[in-house]
Amino acid sequence: MTNDLPQASDDHELIPAATVLLLRDVIDAGIEVLMLRRNSKIAFGGMWVFPGGRVDDHEVVAGDVEASARAAAVREVEEEAGLQLSAERLVPWSYWVPPPMPSMTLKGPRRRFSTWFFAAPAPDGAVAIDYGEIHEDRWLSPHEALDQHRERQIELAPPTWITLRQLTEHSTVDAAMAWAATAPSEEFRTKPIGKDPVTIAWAGDVAYHGGGIDEPGPRHRLVMHPDGWHYERA
Repeated sequence: MTNDLPQASDDHELIPAATVLLLRDVIDAGIEVLMLRRNSKIAFGGMWVFPGGRVDDHEVVAGDVEASARAAAVREVEEEAGLQLSAERLVPWSYWVPPPMPSMTLKGPRRRFSTWFFAAPAPDGAVAIDYGEIHEDRWLSPHEALDQHRERQIELAPPTWITLRQLTEHSTVDAAMAWAATAPSEEFRTKPIGKDPVTIAWAGDVAYHGGGIDEPGPRHRLVMHPDGWHYERA
């Protein structure tokens, strides 16, 4: 993964951003992650997300997008959740780039955020939201969040959904952090490949590289069926 600042791939510039998986262990319940519901009038409105947001100008470190994202991540956790976090505790988890603007269908303002996902053990202290940008907070296990999404109780964006699914593979915070520290941070550059149901893909999928959506071959895609999303990777 390059460590240069992201470049625009169409007329709309990519906006550097960061988000944080704040994790805690719960006895007999495994991992929980902090999730926040965003104001319906802003980007990703009404969706449940991890604390995060764009990199401010004063946080940009020339030529080092990860350092810029770390600074933004720490600030956003304090602003959105009232928690203080050291940048040194952040471990890169993944990096996401959305599809070109004409393909985006998110509610609210349409902006393209190229986002670093970090993980960190949750710091001590009570969550305090501002009821401005953030309207609600919950500690949820990854399985609970995915179940609530399937039952249409909460809305999730694809990067959040995929990340929650990844978290289901870890039973403790230490295990999740160890995986993140040793596995290369995966880059997800999203490409729409189908509309009925909406299907998006990433590098490694036969359709991502120009093949037909039903063509035999490797899979790395998310099928967003109304009755439930399905992640295929083989």
